[in-house]
Amino acid sequence: MLNKLQLDDYAPWKQRFRAPVILWTQLAKAAPDRGLAVSNKSGKYQLYAWDVPTGALRQLTERPTGILFASFAPDGRYVYYLDDKQGNEIGHYVRIPFEGGEVQDVTPNLAPYSSFFFGASITGNCIGFTAADAEGFHIYSIGRESNGALGIPRRLFHSHKFVIGPFFSHAGEIAVIATTDRATVQHYNLLAYDVDSGEQIAELWDGEGTSLEALMFSPAPGDMRLLGTTNHSGNKRPLLWNSRTNERIDLDLPDLKGEVFPVDWSSDARYILLCHFAQAVQQLYVYDLDTYTLKQLNHPSGTFGFFDSGMYFGPGDEIFAQWQDATHPSQLIALNSTSGVKTRTVLAASEVPPGHPWKSVTFPSSDGQVIQGWLGLPEGEGPFPTILHTHGGPESVNPEIFEPSSQSWMDHGFAFLTINYRGSMTFGREFQEKIWGNPGHWEIEDMAAAREWLVKESIAHPDQVLVTGWSYGGYNTLMALGKWPDLWAGGMAGIAIADWVMMYGDSADTLKGYQVALFGGTPEEKPEQYSASSPITYIEQVRAPVLIIQGRNDTRTPARQIEIYEAKLKALGKSVEVHWFDAGHLGAGTEQDIQHQEIMLRFAHSVLST
Repeated sequence: MLNKLQLDDYAPWKQRFRAPVILWTQLAKAAPDRGLAVSNKSGKYQLYAWDVPTGALRQLTERPTGILFASFAPDGRYVYYLDDKQGNEIGHYVRIPFEGGEVQDVTPNLAPYSSFFFGASITGNCIGFTAADAEGFHIYSIGRESNGALGIPRRLFHSHKFVIGPFFSHAGEIAVIATTDRATVQHYNLLAYDVDSGEQIAELWDGEGTSLEALMFSPAPGDMRLLGTTNHSGNKRPLLWNSRTNERIDLDLPDLKGEVFPVDWSSDARYILLCHFAQAVQQLYVYDLDTYTLKQLNHPSGTFGFFDSGMYFGPGDEIFAQWQDATHPSQLIALNSTSGVKTRTVLAASEVPPGHPWKSVTFPSSDGQVIQGWLGLPEGEGPFPTILHTHGGPESVNPEIFEPSSQSWMDHGFAFLTINYRGSMTFGREFQEKIWGNPGHWEIEDMAAAREWLVKESIAHPDQVLVTGWSYGGYNTLMALGKWPDLWAGGMAGIAIADWVMMYGDSADTLKGYQVALFGGTPEEKPEQYSASSPITYIEQVRAPVLIIQGRNDTRTPARQIEIYEAKLKALGKSVEVHWFDAGHLGAGTEQDIQHQEIMLRFAHSVLST
């Protein structure tokens, strides 16, 4: 039985969307009384200067489509972000003073580029970034002149393959870059460069089939140790590498089952903050580098940021953590760095209407692999109409998070299950890499297994399961509708991928590099696989009604492929709705998110009422 649609302006689900939250924060490493925050207080996510001692937030940006990503200089002087056009993620890096003021282009003489990484030395004398264009990936460094002005960008590295960096040492003496030059997929080796001379000084590689990742250099002057991870054991584990001496230390953590991510380094370089993932549940630890001992923190349950962000050593004897769970929005809390006990709320979120909790569930996929997910249930007894959701990425993971859209579904009588399908991070190397070279197979097998489990457990009504997701989750949605057409009552795909070949031709250069790494080759090199992995290949098999919500300025999942997919569906007499919005992949704010959720609610009710 479907609940009546709640569409008035004060519906609880709309209140949850509109609740001002702190999405993430950073401290300036060398000026910890200064911080940077991203919040939707204005209705769209914008950058805020954060006075740490008082907790005051002062808005720095007023971008029409909002902004989600930025980098705060460790000396606390400037905030850097990519200035694009209407959310298309192509443009130039700019900087704005912490005090506010005029925005300055830091690369005025470069052609527009796409980028996903920005780095800076703690002393502030050197910044750098990845720039991708038709010629490949470029790593630039920019020095600071004696008068404080920025110098001319100097290219440190170039590759036609996917790269990440630069990661700078304390005073910018060394830059480390993670490259895929030794692999055909997303396996990284690390290269260290002398920034002054531009010469490569060292390489770290764990051999074929393994991957190394960089995180940050030691915050201590003169300490050339880099903190990173290796997956050579099958699970990610922390390591320390000194590229000057080539000394390497792997942290021995035999008692921790699952993956362990280093997330921060204390200012005295003695302690490392670690985040352990086991079945998408986090546990924080502090590792003492002097005594080589590990201490588990007794912190609240829930989720603390993601991977290498949202958790860091704060001032004094505290750890700052971006905390949330299924019914509480993201907020910044402080933990005692010795015990892990919560000491205070640093930056609070607004109160929201009571919601429905999530619980962790597991079920076997078609090959016996155990898949984990989070289940939320509405009031009453099942079976219910059900939403099966998959996250974007695919190199991501869904821990327990505050997700207004999931609460909206449960408010309306739907069960909600989001799964961490094959390709998700934190479940080990084999689990994550299972989809590499063959996207769209194991993800969909896991989705079909999820539906089977939902029906078997009398949670889902077999004729009322709708599939949904955004970005790679939107791709999964379209693939599931075509490959398993009899399982779904309908599908709702947001900012989706319909054709990998057209996507490769139209997307930003950063994404082209990522796509080649995911497939192990270009469309010309892997034509059969690109076809087998594209939803448009299975379009004639689609039976359920389809809803697609897509951005006109999206360079991650461009518009043309969806236009063609829609036209083909209509030519075949299939039921399809496409709603366009004038922004890029990251959307354009709270009211647009509410509008999109209302479109999906109306679609689901229409489908299940017929």
